[in-house]
Amino acid sequence: MRNPSVSLTPEGWPSILLALSATLVFALLGWAVPALLGLVVLALLVNFFRDPERFVPHDPGLAVAPADGRVIKVSQASDPMTGEERTVVCIFMNVFNVHVNRACVAGTVSAMRYWAGKFFNASFDKASEHNERLAVQLTDDEGRTWTMVQIAGLLARRIIPRAEQGDRLKRGERYGMIKFGSRVDVYLPAGYDPAVSVGDMTAAGQTVIARLT
Repeated sequence: MRNPSVSLTPEGWPSILLALSATLVFALLGWAVPALLGLVVLALLVNFFRDPERFVPHDPGLAVAPADGRVIKVSQASDPMTGEERTVVCIFMNVFNVHVNRACVAGTVSAMRYWAGKFFNASFDKASEHNERLAVQLTDDEGRTWTMVQIAGLLARRIIPRAEQGDRLKRGERYGMIKFGSRVDVYLPAGYDPAVSVGDMTAAGQTVIARLT
């Protein structure tokens, strides 16, 4: 039996160590207020960069959430990679959510595309067209294509990819993250229906967001 655990994502260590060093220096100098503020910042950074293990469902015909957060949109939209009209599920992450992103299905990274852009609030509809974003297209074992789009937000200033074109990802496997508040949109292929509604909370790699009909 595998017990759940919580670790820190590697991308967070530089910020955490910097905050820790500054806090120790302030404490040694006897600067109480800066030291206290340093502790608060350190706690926020540790919370932000946490990376808990998840229990990924193994049943066939399921897609899991790529991000922790709240579903803000389930509708029809044009897939930015294929141009097809598809069902899209949009998940908004605030600064208190885990920001490590996970593959919604098992498949091969068949294409990636990056757009430079602005930094509107990621909960706005225009963020999906105007913000900085990175699209990762997965081709599953049945040949269906899925598009996961990481979108930078008002505070987010860096999308960090881990996967490269040609990589094979497992369902629920980590493939990247976005620093400090953001959003992930998932464009579903034909044959899959959404299993979540606006307002639902999701856990990356664990919450089922779509099912094969």
